[in-house]
Amino acid sequence: MNKNIAAFGEVMMRLEVPNYELLSQANTLNYSFSGTGTNITAALSRFGYSSYLVSTLPDNSIGDAAIAHLQKLGISHQFIARAGSYIGMYFLENGFGWRPSRVTYSNRRESSFNTAVNELYEFEHIAKIMDIVHFCGITLAMNDSVRKQMITFASAVKRNGGTVVFDCNYRPALWGEKGYKEAKSHYEDMLHLADVVMMNEKDAMFILDMKSEKINREDQLTELIPIISKKYNISLIAGTQRTIKQDHTHSLRGYMYKSNTLTFSNSHTFPVLDRIGSGDAFTSGIIYGILEGFSIKKTVDFAAAACMLAHTTKGDTPMSTKMDIIQAMTYAARDVER
Repeated sequence: MNKNIAAFGEVMMRLEVPNYELLSQANTLNYSFSGTGTNITAALSRFGYSSYLVSTLPDNSIGDAAIAHLQKLGISHQFIARAGSYIGMYFLENGFGWRPSRVTYSNRRESSFNTAVNELYEFEHIAKIMDIVHFCGITLAMNDSVRKQMITFASAVKRNGGTVVFDCNYRPALWGEKGYKEAKSHYEDMLHLADVVMMNEKDAMFILDMKSEKINREDQLTELIPIISKKYNISLIAGTQRTIKQDHTHSLRGYMYKSNTLTFSNSHTFPVLDRIGSGDAFTSGIIYGILEGFSIKKTVDFAAAACMLAHTTKGDTPMSTKMDIIQAMTYAARDVER
């Protein structure tokens, strides 16, 4: 039986500076539409599942363009409301060498999604027909109204027997100077409702204010993740650990905590074309593994390979097929496929 997957979140306009120029140098920008919910549902649609976005877009030509883009990705817009006039944007300056990429958010507070009233959403109805619903910490950062909508929707999903997935996705630029202190209670509200959580040891220490005397990241993870799982009654916690090497290649492996066991994926080392959205590829891989009934090891290996491939593709949205990812799970450099 086909499963229905939804994500609650904002569709954003990505405005990218061409090549590796700075905003102060460029005269043109390339635009596309993205967002964590868009990326997750697009990937799962590509894997063969019915995917829906629950959101609000402006009732104008920008909203029309965003809808057209979602349709190309195979995402249903059945539960997307149309209201307001603005869309959240971010400007991307691609890094090179020692200069990191930079994201600058704009217009998010006034966007149609972040000013949407509760009456625009039919959370109870949607929850009854969804098997899995994804929520994100980027959405949690916006305002109290959106936070209440998240809690309302997640609670409805739980009541109706669905699975709540929560990705911590903490962004300092969205929470401000005292962000960790402000964010903690809101994150805890979502953790108490979540069945599956994407987080790492930094989230545990900085957002949840947990303490560890360990120095090594793996040791911190091994110590803190089981405590979080037990405290918030979370059945599965997953995430990635990344190392950036001197030659600017990245080394990455995923992990998954389930049934009192922490399992790591195979490690991947690779150059980076576009890092934005790679975490969403990992999350979509975890969800796919759950839906397909994969073993813990196969699930985390699939997710890590999906994450790696997302670094090699331009744009936020994961575009790899299931076969691409399965081949990458046993990665070896290959010649041109003919």
